[in-house]
Order: sequence, then C-alpha cells, then structure tokens
Amino acid sequence: MSIWHLNYDRHDPQMLARLNEMSRNTADEHLGIRITEIGEDYIRGTVPVDKRTVQPFGLLHGGISVVLAESLGSLAGNLCVDPETTVCVGLAVNANHLRGVRTGTVTGTARAVHVGRSTQVWEIMLRNDDGELTCITRLTLAAIPKSQVER
Repeated sequence: MSIWHLNYDRHDPQMLARLNEMSRNTADEHLGIRITEIGEDYIRGTVPVDKRTVQPFGLLHGGISVVLAESLGSLAGNLCVDPETTVCVGLAVNANHLRGVRTGTVTGTARAVHVGRSTQVWEIMLRNDDGELTCITRLTLAAIPKSQVER
C-alpha cells in the first residue's frame, strides 16, 4: 500500500522527470542530485562523487551526504501531504558517516519511520556503488500550513 498522497501516481512515467524538474536552479541541481526511483514506501536518488562534491582529501564531503539525505527525505515527506495546504520542512537531521567514498555514485533511499499530521521522521540510508553502507541519516520534518512559507 502506497504512503504517497493521492495526487501522486508513482506509476506515471513522467513522475521522475517532474520530481527532478522541481530541483531546477537549486543546490540539488548544482550538485548533480537526481531522483531515480519511487516505490510504494520509499524514494531513491543519487549524487555523483566528483569535483563538486568532494572535500580537499578527495572523499565525498560529509555535508553532501547530508544534503542528499535531506533532499530525499524532504521530497518524500512532501509527497505524503496535500500540496495545496501543507509543506514539510526540516526540523532536525542527524548523520553517521560510516565509510568514505572517493569515486562513483552514492545512492540514498529514504523510508518513513513515522508520518503524522504535524511531524514526520525519515531514515535515509546511503550506499556506494558496491552496495556498502556509507551513511545513515535520520531526518525530522514539520508539516506546516503552506501559507507559512509562501512568499
């Protein structure tokens, strides 16, 4: 059973394109973050390990891992609410970096731990190209009225 709000159809062939289009002119676009898959209860995306994303020692910057995790979790959270009335924004993020990555791509998978009316908690697991766990992240979101964030 899908956790996504009824307005989102994960079987729509254009869904991934629309989700990635939302990142135009954002940090996600600049860093090469892409949404690659949406399942019944998860969202998956990637970030390349390249000159935009490494720290001076050639490893994927820990902050980039957190950006990928928060991007995936925030997107997932927003797909669980009515976009006409509610927006999910980050309250807290915690990351444990387990393994350095020098090349390739890091893939993150966000899954809900709790989806409530006012808060959500997401666990995001990041893995390298060999499937090895590189970072575990927990993201807490607040679901707030859209009017509070509109410009």
